[in-house]
Amino acid sequence: MLLKFAFQDFLDDRTFKNTTKVNIRNYQTLLGEFINYCVENEVVNVENITQSHAKSYLIHCQEKGNKAGTVNTKLMRMRAFFNYMVECEVIKISPVKKIKLLKDDVKVEVFNDEQIIQMLSYYRRIKRREKSYCAYRDYMLIVVILGTGIRRGEIINLKWSDIDFENQSISVFGKTRRRETLPMTEKLTKELRAYQTFCKQHWGKTSEYVFTKRDYNQITEFSLMQIFQYLGEKMNFPNIRVSPHTFRHTFCHRLAMSGMSAFAIQKLMRHQNIAVTMRYVAMWGNELREQNDRYNPLNSLNI
Repeated sequence: MLLKFAFQDFLDDRTFKNTTKVNIRNYQTLLGEFINYCVENEVVNVENITQSHAKSYLIHCQEKGNKAGTVNTKLMRMRAFFNYMVECEVIKISPVKKIKLLKDDVKVEVFNDEQIIQMLSYYRRIKRREKSYCAYRDYMLIVVILGTGIRRGEIINLKWSDIDFENQSISVFGKTRRRETLPMTEKLTKELRAYQTFCKQHWGKTSEYVFTKRDYNQITEFSLMQIFQYLGEKMNFPNIRVSPHTFRHTFCHRLAMSGMSAFAIQKLMRHQNIAVTMRYVAMWGNELREQNDRYNPLNSLNI
């Protein structure tokens, strides 16, 4: 079977199975790179792809500068594709079945207090000086993610009707494809009320979406990432990426450092598996040790 037809058949199958648009795009991009690599190396049929071809491509990715996590993600996409080819009886055995994931030294960067204050102060200055909607919007993007750990796709699709000011909660259509409720603190509730009032005065009406572009239409994933890319260039923080996910990690980090239980963190982060939560908690083990040394109840006992 020709690779290009097999690839399209696989994408059609993912679409039929109601895979999210984000995942479909990931398959198109990440798996598409592998398909193109094979074609460029004159391997045009699925049946002709060997483990050697797959390993050669992954080594090529490493040589391009792809980190272990990125290579592993590409390998997982390849596994899904070849497993589907096995199911369809196009091939008997997946050529990537015995290729193991790379060991990945995961280090998640988070913002410190000074960096957070610097970013928020930057937008506050612009808002005061120019009464800019975009500055206030970008300020609130940070506040909402830091206050809830909300995901990128969720914040793009967040509507005013999803916010329950009375019960201080936000409803989102989460990663698990179901409605989930996030609690809001009183401080975040007040911030969102003030922002809503500003939006009504600025636009003369209330948009369906909480965050919009300059043209009053719903903010897109591309424009959201541009906002954080621009902020990153302005801040020029060393060794840390300014992105929605870094703010989400910061939210998780602060929960762990506060002494909150892993179970409670899992619920707030909405991890399907608590093992994911425990992986994050383990990353900050040294900081937890310092906190334990400082606040352990045995410190105040004369024993």
